[in-house]
Amino acid sequence: MTGETLRTAIEELKKAVHGLDNALDMRFDRERDQGEIEGEVRRVNVDRSRLAQELDQSEFRANRLEEVNREVSRRLVTAMETIRAVLDR
Repeated sequence: MTGETLRTAIEELKKAVHGLDNALDMRFDRERDQGEIEGEVRRVNVDRSRLAQELDQSEFRANRLEEVNREVSRRLVTAMETIRAVLDR
């Protein structure tokens, strides 16, 4: 091997190592980005679960308030009828 051939081989090896280094950097960046995306998906799923639970609780409270409202209305009607009956005597 001549000196020029050796220098050419070394330059090609440097380029290959540099290309490999760049490829590894890009791979690590993609994996880091993927990890960040997966973390965000987990956070969104936790938020979705929490919001679904809060919605269920709100619906339960709304249904309970509706039941209480009907009972209060029924009692008011009964009270008004009783008052009318007393006044009509």
